[in-house]
Amino acid sequence: MATLTPSDVKDPGPRPGGRGRGSARAGSRKDRTTDIAPTSSRAVALWLRSVLDRPLTSYHLVLGSVALLLVVGLMMVLSASSVNAYLTTGDSYYYVKRQLIFLGIGVVGAVVIMRMPVATLRWVSWVGMGLAVLLLVLTYTPLGMTINGNRNWLSTGVAGFGIQPAEFAKLAMVVWGADVMARKQKLLDRPFHLLVPFLPGALVVIALVVFQGDAGTAVVLGGIVAGMLWIVGAPVRVLLGLGGLGFLGVVGLFVTSPVRMRRLAAYLDPSVNVNGINDQAQAGMFAIASGGWWGMGLGASRQKWGSLPEAHTDFIFAVLGEEFGLFGSLVVLALIGLLGYAGFRIASRSDDPFSRYAAGGVTTWFVAQALFNLAVVLRLLPIAGVPLPLVSYGGSALIGNLLAVGVLLGCARREPAARALISARRSGDRPRVTVTTGTTGSRRTRSRA
Repeated sequence: MATLTPSDVKDPGPRPGGRGRGSARAGSRKDRTTDIAPTSSRAVALWLRSVLDRPLTSYHLVLGSVALLLVVGLMMVLSASSVNAYLTTGDSYYYVKRQLIFLGIGVVGAVVIMRMPVATLRWVSWVGMGLAVLLLVLTYTPLGMTINGNRNWLSTGVAGFGIQPAEFAKLAMVVWGADVMARKQKLLDRPFHLLVPFLPGALVVIALVVFQGDAGTAVVLGGIVAGMLWIVGAPVRVLLGLGGLGFLGVVGLFVTSPVRMRRLAAYLDPSVNVNGINDQAQAGMFAIASGGWWGMGLGASRQKWGSLPEAHTDFIFAVLGEEFGLFGSLVVLALIGLLGYAGFRIASRSDDPFSRYAAGGVTTWFVAQALFNLAVVLRLLPIAGVPLPLVSYGGSALIGNLLAVGVLLGCARREPAARALISARRSGDRPRVTVTTGTTGSRRTRSRA
């Protein structure tokens, strides 16, 4: 019998399903598969980066998020107010029709401000600040009206239409403060020049709002001041000192007001006076809890049938949570977060100090007020009358918000790359832009009008 040695044995080659040395083809296929995922992820990352690097990306992010929030707001104002509107006026569309009028006025104002030259806007900010203070003072005269315990409205002489000056004072304070700090850009490392005259002017506005009885708006104004000082680079010790004074001021607001003390007691103990001071907070929580994951459907809210006061204004988010559930609530939160990202992106990319401070101030206003409103509705803070920006019903609030959006869009158009692109379009040139293509990150340059 012949004896076989290892050298006499030949490799039969790859076999179907084999796992030995003959599986080289399968191994190479596996290597190709593992290489696809990183390549695809890199392609997505490159595409996203190319989108974010476009000159007008910030402008479109603001425009898109604001437009969607306005659509959600109109839809929810109609749903949340229809019952109350029908019972009080006989017209279920009463509030949403008024909101459409306010929306039209605000959009026109936003376009005007967006296209306003920066020098003109800076000059107008001083007039606006003076006018805002004047209107706030007029609320203490016979022209002032008391609504829900706060004397923060002015009569216009037209039935059903009033002005809430504090909503416009927010914008005036932001734009005026941005101009002041831009003028003193080289002196902001000195505490005196950092705080004067911005802080005294802001304190005048806050004091006038406090004595109106509107503590919620006063807290939002204080948050705007702190945010703008942080944006300009105020030292930590200054921010901590102002934060301490602000905390003492909030404590003073509660101690000097029996109504606020009752609200604080109701916040600390949800079982106290459920049908009285705790009624609004409890109804809001019931509405959100009833929504579950996907909601009860548009128009199907139960709490808006008289159980939830201010359903279409301060507590509109509760109705939204009841009708669209957690999913709809997260969509609105995502839109607010996208607006905040876009606003701070504009502030960080601006080479003009005024645009940087104005964009940062407007964004701080929107984000701080939205978080305040959501915290109140979710019972994380005591009850306070603060609307959800761009969503809640209210003429002064919506017009003031849209004018601020106009400022933000104008700042986005003044980003260096956006400014160059707009200038080239106006002059008829075809700007050269670099586009990233392919999975390897190759770049090519082409003309784009």
